[in-house]
Amino acid sequence: MPFMNDPAVWFKDLFIDAGLSYSLSSFLSTIALVLIVIFFSWISNVLAKAIILKIATRIVKKTTPTWDDIFLEQKVFARLSHFAPALVIWFMAVWALKAYPGWLIVVHKLTYIYMLIIGMVVINSFIEAWHEIYKTLPIARHRHIKGYVQLLKIFIVIITIFIIVSVIFKKDISTLVAGFGAMAAVLILVFKDTLLGLVASIQLSADKMLKVGDWISIPRRDVDGIVSDITLNTVKVQNFDKTIITVPAYSLINDSFQNWKGMEEAGIRQVKRSIFIDMKSVRFLDKELKDRLCKVPALKEFIDSKERQSVLPDKVSDSMEAPFFNSSHFTNLGIFRFYAEAYLKQHPGIDTGQAIIMRHRPFEGNGLHLQLNLFTKSIEFISYENLQSEIVEHLLAIMKEFGLKVFQQPTGDDL
Repeated sequence: MPFMNDPAVWFKDLFIDAGLSYSLSSFLSTIALVLIVIFFSWISNVLAKAIILKIATRIVKKTTPTWDDIFLEQKVFARLSHFAPALVIWFMAVWALKAYPGWLIVVHKLTYIYMLIIGMVVINSFIEAWHEIYKTLPIARHRHIKGYVQLLKIFIVIITIFIIVSVIFKKDISTLVAGFGAMAAVLILVFKDTLLGLVASIQLSADKMLKVGDWISIPRRDVDGIVSDITLNTVKVQNFDKTIITVPAYSLINDSFQNWKGMEEAGIRQVKRSIFIDMKSVRFLDKELKDRLCKVPALKEFIDSKERQSVLPDKVSDSMEAPFFNSSHFTNLGIFRFYAEAYLKQHPGIDTGQAIIMRHRPFEGNGLHLQLNLFTKSIEFISYENLQSEIVEHLLAIMKEFGLKVFQQPTGDDL
């Protein structure tokens, strides 16, 4: 058939027989061949995608491991099909543009660039698929590598750009790299935040300072929530009020932040609350208060033990009264501290294996600062908050039984 021997001549003769000029017939024959090439490239893309996906899906369904499912989900196989139209255009353009060798060079260059871009996309999809497989491993809970993955993908993109530029301008890649080195200072200035984020992301991962799922607090930035994502230059945190805050990765390196991971791993959480006591209500234990407190067996035993430990001096200075040296030398606040510690030690929500301390803090003009330090068995937010509220409420309510008063600034009915 004449068409199979030389399609360009066949189309040219067809147009000449239709009464068109020789030059116009040559141009239209080339256009017809280009349209045929475009059609075949489209058909090849459709067929390649259908065949590859059908074969890949069949193989994936027959295998037990799940890693090949991830390759299918990341469209690694589907994107390989885009090489088919590129190859069709590369080989068929030779006879479609035989009359225009200049255009043939341009089409070959564009096709080569297209294949480079497709190769870059396939490689990055392959890398992302392996990253998804890595996230299914137990080690991924402690070692976050998303920053490294993004760095590798950027490196692939940069290499592809160098090759494309070398193809377009017919320059050696080593020459381009040398020129790129001269521009490094400008690029560092322009992409300063990205480079800082890159280094910070790698440092956060390498030093195991942070990972997805950690609870962190940065009061200066109003951050208090769970890390939901760590990218090349940002860390995304979902606060407990469901707002999402994006923090630059380098700010976590430059500034301090609080990571609650250690608390979660230990399974206990510290309670550090304060009660301010009116210092005028602190007094020695008199007989009336002693008799009232001794109605509680544990307090009676404590008071009796203190009395047995007391050693009275043989002589008392005339400038002092004897009552200061009898059993009332310990105070109502001292008895209250003993009661508070005993109450906390028998509380089912408190971890008694950790230290339970009731201590005085330095005076700040707001009464006597009494601080509670203890650890709860539950780290869950609601139960933790309810437990520490229950403890403080109980101690505030029981204080009056010891003759103590809470210090508060006089307002409203106090005036």
